[in-house]
Amino acid sequence: MSHPHPELDEAPPLAEGALRVIALGGLGEVGRNMTVFEYDGRLLIVDCGVLFPEEHHPGVDLILPDFDAIRGRLDDVEALVLTHGHEDHIGATPYLLREREDIPLVGSELTLALLGAKLREHRLKETVHHVVREGDRIAFGPFDLEFVAVNHSIPDALAVAIRTGAGMVLHTGDFKMDQLPLDGRVTDLRAFARLGEEGVDLFLTDSTNAEVPGFTTHEKNIGPVLDRAFYKSKQRIIVACFASHVHRVQQALDAAVAHDRKVAYVGRSMVRNMQIAKDLGYLNVPPDVLVDAKELAKLPPERQVLISTGSQGEPLSALSRIAQRNHSFVHLEEGDTVILASSMIPGNENAIFRVINGVSKLGANVVHKGNALVHVSGHASAGELLYCYNIVKPRNVMPVHGEIRHMRANADLARDTGVPDEHIVIAEDGVVVDLEDGRARIVGKVDCGYVFVDGTTIGGDITETSLKDRRILAEEGFISIITVVDSVTGKVSSGPEMHARGFAEDDSTFDSVKPQIVKAIETAMSEGVVDTYQLQQVVRRVVGRWVNKAHRRRPMIVPVVIEA
Repeated sequence: MSHPHPELDEAPPLAEGALRVIALGGLGEVGRNMTVFEYDGRLLIVDCGVLFPEEHHPGVDLILPDFDAIRGRLDDVEALVLTHGHEDHIGATPYLLREREDIPLVGSELTLALLGAKLREHRLKETVHHVVREGDRIAFGPFDLEFVAVNHSIPDALAVAIRTGAGMVLHTGDFKMDQLPLDGRVTDLRAFARLGEEGVDLFLTDSTNAEVPGFTTHEKNIGPVLDRAFYKSKQRIIVACFASHVHRVQQALDAAVAHDRKVAYVGRSMVRNMQIAKDLGYLNVPPDVLVDAKELAKLPPERQVLISTGSQGEPLSALSRIAQRNHSFVHLEEGDTVILASSMIPGNENAIFRVINGVSKLGANVVHKGNALVHVSGHASAGELLYCYNIVKPRNVMPVHGEIRHMRANADLARDTGVPDEHIVIAEDGVVVDLEDGRARIVGKVDCGYVFVDGTTIGGDITETSLKDRRILAEEGFISIITVVDSVTGKVSSGPEMHARGFAEDDSTFDSVKPQIVKAIETAMSEGVVDTYQLQQVVRRVVGRWVNKAHRRRPMIVPVVIEA
């Protein structure tokens, strides 16, 4: 089994006739999916998604893949293939198109419609796009693409087979094998078998649920659970789910109709996405069930259903604002029901439990995955992955989409079905894998890090160092020290004046350290230190030692020494 190694060298030039695969995101994390394929001097990109920040990313709105490895070669990009419409697969596309706006976009009808709305929000022109569906085959430069229907938690998801002179790659995208999907569109195992007969040289497989034994539960099993929750509720119901989960919204709409309730969408992305899904025929909205949210508020509580964003506890989402009692027109009452019809994305657990606690404190009954079957995964469990390996019989396997533990579990499944160790590649973001003469091998790496979006700022100004500073400010507080020195006498002429935030609001806290600062500065000046920067470092050391010893804290220390 090939593993990434921290001492990997820069990748050598690509050998003639070989295919290169580089993940710029999505390996070792759940999100930020982006894979670049290179053959014969040309590039193909599959997916371009975002990762949502965790608590240790204060002030960050989104995390993008690192485009640096291809930034100088964007003119070589033949197309960007989007496997489905989730944010972790399409969300970074506007940022890539800012760098080259005419990259051809390839995807299913719903995927490109959701992306089109996103591009308009970013005020980007509609670029060249190719709507494809399962069974279609289309070539871009040296890449011959064939699309295969796969089932996922959003309609219209596709796997893609990429044929090149180096062999065939089959990329599953995100998928599962629900045999009773709500829309009747099953994962096309016949196509997988046909491609396997032709010969799949490299199989890139979704690893998200590889640790979960058996088969993923059917979506249709959620319907009766929602129906029961609606039956038991005597007041308003709020259903929170992903703004792209068309099937879950459909089930909520159906339950509302069955219980004579009206429905309103809450959250800009929910309103936008469900309108797109309805217009394209992916969402069946029964007549007279949808009303404006403010109109819904005029109805008796027992006839109200709100379908909301915020199932991941996002701070600015509708549900979070409802939980904090600062939503403009939705106010929870004792006895209301909140249904969190989604998974917990790793890293979001604390935020989700904050929302659950917030709405519980307001007297609402909370139904969530932990106490009812109100969500099933969109990803194949171990049983389904084994099934796929036995059907496809790939020559080489490269697990994708998941944390390292998920990818290792996926690799173990491949090995169990007979794929030799030396034909299984576990890579990480930036690791370069070449498919040459029927073998996939790790050959090097490219620099590949996180790119942070902070409001309107992208990357550049936001570094790991600045994030570390933000974490210190949030967790440990801030101390500023202003001191004026007389360079002639070598004495402190004013100060030190000290202020703190998030550490100690009472300035008298610092009375014991001020004489130490004065002594340290004057001693340094008597020894010939006159540079203000060096004197500031003297102050930082004195205050750092004192605060650590006296208070066991490590606040951000900002010393300022002014020469009079």
